[in-house]
Amino acid sequence: MSQPSFTTTEKTFSSYNQEQGKAYAAGRPDYHPALYKFIIDQHGATKGQFDTLLDVGTGPGNVARSLGVHFAHVVGLDPSEGMVSTARSLGGTTSTAEPIRFDLSTAEDLGTNLSPPIQDASVDLITAGNAAHWFDMPHFWSTAARVLKPGGSVILWTSGRTGIHPSVPNAAAIQAEIDRIQEEYLEPYFVPGNWLTRNRYSDLPLPWTLATPIKEFDEALSSRNDWGMENDFYAINPEVNMDMFEKITATGSPVTRWHQAHPETVGTERDVLKIYRRAIERLLHEAGVEKGKEMIKGATHGVVLVVKKKL
Repeated sequence: MSQPSFTTTEKTFSSYNQEQGKAYAAGRPDYHPALYKFIIDQHGATKGQFDTLLDVGTGPGNVARSLGVHFAHVVGLDPSEGMVSTARSLGGTTSTAEPIRFDLSTAEDLGTNLSPPIQDASVDLITAGNAAHWFDMPHFWSTAARVLKPGGSVILWTSGRTGIHPSVPNAAAIQAEIDRIQEEYLEPYFVPGNWLTRNRYSDLPLPWTLATPIKEFDEALSSRNDWGMENDFYAINPEVNMDMFEKITATGSPVTRWHQAHPETVGTERDVLKIYRRAIERLLHEAGVEKGKEMIKGATHGVVLVVKKKL
């Protein structure tokens, strides 16, 4: 079967090869079961059906696998061959034991370019976890209006900015140093999508805020739901050692672009990941934490957007 032809506006993750896709899967934690339950409950409470799920920007397929157990048919889409290859290798099945389909497509095409294509008015729920900030949103909403069934849902979420939990020794100083390193090293490698996540999608274009509104969606039935720091956003223990901190931080797109611009530093003490790590270790030691026992705990303040198509 020939590969579909498409272009994507996102250039960092979409260029990942299979090795990078595997590293991303190992370092990027899945979402907490409470978040998945909230998504399913929101979809069901607004009369959404549970036949077909379409997960966009699926990456290694975590969302498709976790939510897929509630749906008869599941498709995970990503513009990166490396990500799709990783998702296929990890597999997954639906509520009817049907294998999840992972395929190459953009958020703008939503699988309408595939063979067989995603059909118009065939999808009950479209999801995108920490991905919508890379989409061409007017084009995405236009195609979503086509492929969603009447009464279907689009649910988008982002973790926003993860900070240091106040319970961590020397937390304020660690947060200040993380902010300084980010500003000095990584903010030059921010693109607009990174700022959308930091602002928790407050400026993400919605169907009714577009220059040409897409009238198939119902603003009155849609909602913005804050996910407070007191609630777990990710499935991992929020307290991690420094090795895991490096792995998680390495999955961020500004870090990827920084590494691409400074390949000679990767893995050395001049690597931005090591600069983060040494600063945190130093401040933990100053607070009395023993060497080899350095742990930090994150605090995530996210948001979940629920957008409904009219019946």
